[in-house]
Amino acid sequence: MDTFELLLRVSISFLVLFALARLMGRKEISQMTFFNFVSAIAIGSITANLVANQNFSLRNGILALLGWTVFTLVMDFIDIKSKKARKVVTGTPITVMKEGKIIEDALAKSRLDLDSLKAMLRQKNVFSIADVDYAVFETNGKLSVMKKADKQSVTKKDMKIDKQQKTYQLATEVISDGKALSNNLTKLNLDTDWLDQQLRQAGIDSIEDVFYAEVQQDGTLFIDSKENLLH
Repeated sequence: MDTFELLLRVSISFLVLFALARLMGRKEISQMTFFNFVSAIAIGSITANLVANQNFSLRNGILALLGWTVFTLVMDFIDIKSKKARKVVTGTPITVMKEGKIIEDALAKSRLDLDSLKAMLRQKNVFSIADVDYAVFETNGKLSVMKKADKQSVTKKDMKIDKQQKTYQLATEVISDGKALSNNLTKLNLDTDWLDQQLRQAGIDSIEDVFYAEVQQDGTLFIDSKENLLH
């Protein structure tokens, strides 16, 4: 491939890709569905081949870009016009917490674990699972969170909380999927005996019956029992 052909390929690829990007809309990366993301990668890959692969003719490259763009636009049109098709193309939001309870099956379906859920909550400035009423895993991979009524947009002054009531800086996880986290208990100057006592007061006989538990900033224990105990 000589210099002139390379420059020609770069120029044509840039112009075609720019035109297609404008045609396909203004969705930000955070608004993209998984299909949109994969389509963008595919179009980028075709463009890279069009520029660098001399065995890939300009005509075929442009046709491939146009064809992939048309299919993407058709899928977007179907997504807008048909609710049933939208469920197939982009999926549906999944509720992973409901009325303050973690829905374990929904977490598994979303391919999320507790650490991932907590990280996404922290991105929403929620540092304790006990503060959450509902959490929904959206089709774009983001988490929508609704805090409990007494945690929504109120100040310490509104709630008449004395700063001295704050025992710990942050809520700390002490049970995860039926297992006590001894290192975290030690950091809080607590032990499993204290944990067992708190569970018994809540009517729970064994640590293994708890899916998640954390010590709150005021020293109380938030407990989320395993689902099979709720039935």
